[in-house]
Amino acid sequence: MDLLKKFFPFSFTPKKDVAALVINVVIMIVIGFVIGLVIGLLSGIPVLGWIIGILGGLVDLYVTASIVLSFLHYFKVLK
Repeated sequence: MDLLKKFFPFSFTPKKDVAALVINVVIMIVIGFVIGLVIGLLSGIPVLGWIIGILGGLVDLYVTASIVLSFLHYFKVLK
């Protein structure tokens, strides 16, 4: 559990109500969208396109895992 808290620090911030959970999820979605736009612009570079595509997939995976962990922490499934 400590390893998850180290890699996903924003998912384990204390959330007292649904509004805090929604704000956390919206922030993660906006971060994923902005990074996706930057990666989309940079993927046009011929040599780095596939590397940046892999990086984009990893960022999307991180954002998705962070949102899932936020929900699990809010519903007290994870301690």
